[in-house]
Amino acid sequence: MNALIDLHAAQPYWIWLALGVMLLAVEAAFSTEWLLWPAVAAGVVAVATALGLPLGPLGEILLFAVLTVAATLLSRRLIQRVNPSDSPDINARDSRLIGQRAQVVQAFVDGRGRVFVSGAEWVAEIEGAAPLAGESVIVEAMDGPKLKVRAV
Repeated sequence: MNALIDLHAAQPYWIWLALGVMLLAVEAAFSTEWLLWPAVAAGVVAVATALGLPLGPLGEILLFAVLTVAATLLSRRLIQRVNPSDSPDINARDSRLIGQRAQVVQAFVDGRGRVFVSGAEWVAEIEGAAPLAGESVIVEAMDGPKLKVRAV
């Protein structure tokens, strides 16, 4: 413990830099989304102490705490503004298919066929007149692994 106290007295930025790197490594390994801003705050405190600002141990801890809380709160507001909760999930590929144009790859027989959309081939169902292979259809809904389509 005395070695750590001596290091802080001589060069406090190394302790803050090490803390920032450790937090960033844990964030990168586990993707918690909570440790990024404390890592950034530790980096800012490291820069402040490297520039020779006379904060002292208590001031450094206080600056770290204030920066962590402020950055975390501001980032949450920014994320909500950039990614509103009503926007479709980028990973929900199935829901993004609705409304897209698909190409018939296997002719419909008794209302069932195959279509190609969004880089994949899907089983599809259609009601009414069925288009021929190579023609386009519009995806209307999903029923498990099947697409419900309509003629263009």
